[in-house]
Amino acid sequence: MRNFTLFSFLFFSITTFSQIKGTITDDKGNPLPFVSVFEENTYAGTTSNEQGKYQLNVKEIGKNKITFQYLGFKTQKIAVAAGSKTVTLDIQLQEESFALNEVIIDPKNNPANAIIKNAIAHKKENSDKTERYTADFYSKGMFKVKDLPKKILGKKVELGDDMASNLDSTGTGILYLSETISKVSLEKPNKFKENIIASKVSGNNRGYSYNTAALSNYDFYDNTLDFDVKLISPIADNAFNYYKYKLESTFYDDNNQQIYKIKVIPKRDKEPVFEGYIYIVDDSFAIYAIDLDIKGYRMKNEFTEIMTLKQSFSYNTKNKIWSKNAQTLSFNAGIFGVKFSGNFNYVYSNYEFPASFEKKTFGNELVAFDLNANKKDDAFWNEIRPIPLTIEESSDYAKKDSLQTIRKSKKYTDSIDAKNNKFKVWDILMGYDYKNTFKKYSFDYKGLLNISSLSFNTVQGFNLDSGFSFKKWNEEEGKSTSISTTFNYGFSDERFRAIGEFSHRFNTINYATIWGSGGTKTAQFNSAEPISKFINSISSLFFKDNYMKLYNLEFAEINYGQDIANGINLTGKIGYEQRKPLLNTTDYSFFKKDDIYSSNNPLAPNDFTTPAFDQHHLFKALLTTKINFGNKYISRPDGRFNFKDDRYPTVYLAFEKTFAASEKKYEYERIGASVQYDLSLGNKGLLGTNFRGGKFFNAENISFIDYRHFNGNQTHIGTSERYLNVFNMMPYYSNSTNDSYFEMHTEYNDTGFIMNKIPLLNLLKSTMNIGFHALAIPDKKPYSEFTIGLDNLGFGKFKLFRIDYVHSYQGGIQQNGVVFGLKILNALD
Repeated sequence: MRNFTLFSFLFFSITTFSQIKGTITDDKGNPLPFVSVFEENTYAGTTSNEQGKYQLNVKEIGKNKITFQYLGFKTQKIAVAAGSKTVTLDIQLQEESFALNEVIIDPKNNPANAIIKNAIAHKKENSDKTERYTADFYSKGMFKVKDLPKKILGKKVELGDDMASNLDSTGTGILYLSETISKVSLEKPNKFKENIIASKVSGNNRGYSYNTAALSNYDFYDNTLDFDVKLISPIADNAFNYYKYKLESTFYDDNNQQIYKIKVIPKRDKEPVFEGYIYIVDDSFAIYAIDLDIKGYRMKNEFTEIMTLKQSFSYNTKNKIWSKNAQTLSFNAGIFGVKFSGNFNYVYSNYEFPASFEKKTFGNELVAFDLNANKKDDAFWNEIRPIPLTIEESSDYAKKDSLQTIRKSKKYTDSIDAKNNKFKVWDILMGYDYKNTFKKYSFDYKGLLNISSLSFNTVQGFNLDSGFSFKKWNEEEGKSTSISTTFNYGFSDERFRAIGEFSHRFNTINYATIWGSGGTKTAQFNSAEPISKFINSISSLFFKDNYMKLYNLEFAEINYGQDIANGINLTGKIGYEQRKPLLNTTDYSFFKKDDIYSSNNPLAPNDFTTPAFDQHHLFKALLTTKINFGNKYISRPDGRFNFKDDRYPTVYLAFEKTFAASEKKYEYERIGASVQYDLSLGNKGLLGTNFRGGKFFNAENISFIDYRHFNGNQTHIGTSERYLNVFNMMPYYSNSTNDSYFEMHTEYNDTGFIMNKIPLLNLLKSTMNIGFHALAIPDKKPYSEFTIGLDNLGFGKFKLFRIDYVHSYQGGIQQNGVVFGLKILNALD
């Protein structure tokens, strides 16, 4: 009923609007893009498109003046005579006559500094004027590509039909085009609610635009703005530590208020800073406009070359509030010679500034889509769209929308599938994929020579995987089902193993999912698998190090999980396990052939005959809960999408119990908990923490497999983005316990705050990491290690490396070493 009432009100409003439209040019006839157009002393506004065309909906023509405002040009106010419901009004703007004759420039007393100091001093006052509002919001986003090749690094570039349909033979065209109409409610500092009334994605009538106000709210009255890293506002409290300023000119707006045009100059090139211009109003020292550039390397995004953010504000003489009426965000990026560009336009209109909101206005739901938000027809959009489409955008909509019907037809999808599903003889060796797009299922065969799965360990020698998988999905209902089987053969132990897996997701509202698996496989004693197959293969074959300790697991298990409340996910598992010890079967390596591998017994690396445990079986039940406090989410008709609130930690709770074991001694109970939290320090960096603890009960004689094992690292290679779940120099099984335990991981990343200020080192554009890790268990001296290193290292745009110095201490034994982080290895396992 609420959505019907809102839509009825909206429909009544737009059908009673009058419209003023036309083209805006300079005095030479060149179109002016993104000119702010608004009705004087109201909050009805729009902007011109890239071709200078605009259309403004007003309640009644002749009741007010129309203002045309553009940086660098004189603001014009024009009274439009009452008449028909549609008026064409073409405007030619004249360049502004900037002057500094009223300002005495004193090298010892920079006038720009005084203006910025006043802007900082009045920041809270000006921000508070818009601390609470509702507004209508419109956005249009376009993402383009130029010179997209057929292959990159030998791999075929895969694009969906809707994206690829508008690329020409050179790989140039629009990849993504969408629009959004919504109603926004905001209360500073962090209360927000957006209701999406209409959403349109070119070539996808079931799509939902991501161009929301929630993801584009940039407020320069805040000290920092979030662009991957925290960028410093030119009027932040500490802005003079980062910027120099130059008063370039002054002019008067249409309300006879003096405006200062101030150039923003970074003091240090590598800092997280803007550069460009900020326009400040005299007397109130409010923001009049923003025209700032962001270089990609300053926000630690090497693939982005430059991003430009522009904002314009309009003044209402009735309430004396400067409010943002338009914003544009554009960028250029590139990789492998391919150029990308994007342009996102935002219009805010029909502001209201309530004294307060009702208590239930804000909650955990950030964005809600109306049920039929993506089903509005062209007539609706043509009537309500505040920024006219360009010829290119109109063509993209027309072409992709007409092709959509064809591309979704059974005849078309069957013909495309038939082409891609052709079977070739060598597919028996290399693998084969089959897909039925119309019926929404696929089949995959990995091939007999699945080289990407090839690995080496001392138990199996070289071993290889193959297998089959089947998937079926239904996007509308959020359902998906998958069934797979994986075959593994070890060439040294001459053993064939196989496992089967299945999963079914019931919906994307509470993500209720059931999954299970069973079969036989080799498993690491530490189920967290602290050493990957790839790293272990390199360590063994090149350095004759045997770190991966394995046992044979025959098992069957079933799991079920779902969100049981906002931010709370509950998962349960029950399974049967039969464990058998394994011994080394090979001594092969590429080098150091005279050396001997350590044994497969993690408790006795020099004992090659005694197994680590006796063969046994048991049943195991595990219940885990994940709690995201303050969890936020977006509601769409096709699902609910959760967003962690960074102000709060994530908590994990677990209870584990084994029963019906082959011997009573293998049965135990365990409780565990983990708290993970990232503390944002603004522009000064990020402090990540991970605290874990737990306790075993009735576990004096349990199998070593069931001990609590901790993620050590003896390879000196790091594979993760952050080291908040690993001890960088601790041997893998040196501190395993069947009693109580507590581990702590902390890591501070300066995000460039320190590194940007160090001469020469700042040329690396890297970040500094400082970490501390500690472990406490009964009957052993505590283990601790301190780390310091550099992240975001690499060549050109590829920052894939990290290096850390590590100092560890336990029971009087100290060790020092270096860990090389190769984050690209995440993709190889």
